[in-house]
Amino acid sequence: MSAATAYLLLEDGTRLDGDAVGAAGHVTGEVVFNTAMTGYQESVTDPSYAGQIIVFTYPLIGNYGVSEAAMESEAVHARGVVMRDAKNREDAASAEGGWLDWLDDTGTPGISGLDTRALVRHIRDRGAMRGGIFPAATPESEARELVDAEPAMAGADFARTVTPSGPVRLGEGGGGPHVVGIDTGIKLSIVRQFRQHGCRVTLLPCTASAAEVLAEDPDAVFLANGPGDPAALEYVVTTVRELIGKRPVVGICLGHQLLCRAVGLETYKLPFGHRGANHPVKDLETGRIDITSQNHGFAVQGPAGEPRIEADEPVRWDTDFGVAELSQLNLYDRTVEGLVLRDVPGATVQYHPEAGPGPHDARHLFERFLSLVGEPA
Repeated sequence: MSAATAYLLLEDGTRLDGDAVGAAGHVTGEVVFNTAMTGYQESVTDPSYAGQIIVFTYPLIGNYGVSEAAMESEAVHARGVVMRDAKNREDAASAEGGWLDWLDDTGTPGISGLDTRALVRHIRDRGAMRGGIFPAATPESEARELVDAEPAMAGADFARTVTPSGPVRLGEGGGGPHVVGIDTGIKLSIVRQFRQHGCRVTLLPCTASAAEVLAEDPDAVFLANGPGDPAALEYVVTTVRELIGKRPVVGICLGHQLLCRAVGLETYKLPFGHRGANHPVKDLETGRIDITSQNHGFAVQGPAGEPRIEADEPVRWDTDFGVAELSQLNLYDRTVEGLVLRDVPGATVQYHPEAGPGPHDARHLFERFLSLVGEPA
């Protein structure tokens, strides 16, 4: 057996040795895992992974190469990747390049040859934690100092690092509804879904004020997905509070959490988050169960501050904007997956109905969101 060329070190001292792949050098971040069987390129280019190192639970990563069509943004946002068996295949039908060559080209370090099954079980038991990928020659004492210096995800505002510097306008001149998004790290597949439903889309920086949003004359305001702790984005929450009731407001993932905080609900950090493409979610109005794509590390508390909702009923919160009603429930751990505002037009889901990547069960949610356009505010 050849000697290991890299190692993964977690903040609790756990070390796993393997083979360095991708870009040279070291990287630190919050170590999380994703259970999807495909979509590795979509995952690392999802801005929601800013500040994180992704452990892929599916053992074979890179077997169908990379392509421009699989990009969820213009860059890689994950800091590094951890794999059991990394491949550099370029001969798949849709491949435009090899996965490992692409990681190198984009400056993304990785490590292969690890027992990712054992690693994921450890994270499930101990929770997501800081860690780093290091060349084998790096002294472990030096690596530990670098890991300890990495800021915790709780309290982190990564939205400012992924938001655009100015307005981005898509589909100008069209006659469809005008959706104005507060861009905390939107995925391109979400934009594509709105565009396929005939919408004009304008994306504003996450620092935009309510007046700047309203100046765009939106038919609906969209709160995007994104990285970090929603509790660190009170400046966005303040903006959202000034928009509720003036225009329909809808949110996905981080946007769900921000709208919930804007109406007075609380969020909390999950032990290891929900990241994958196989999460069952129940719609409490229809009884329909969708298999959903998810990527988040925080969730919304129940009406009494509870982390889980035990009843399959649409429980209610009394808020400054009227009644908020639970509309969606995660069937894995019974966490809040969606709300609807009953007295003003607004709705959210915690998961990713655009499914980039993942099953398309929940894409009908875009039609439900757009049905709020034209409702009286």
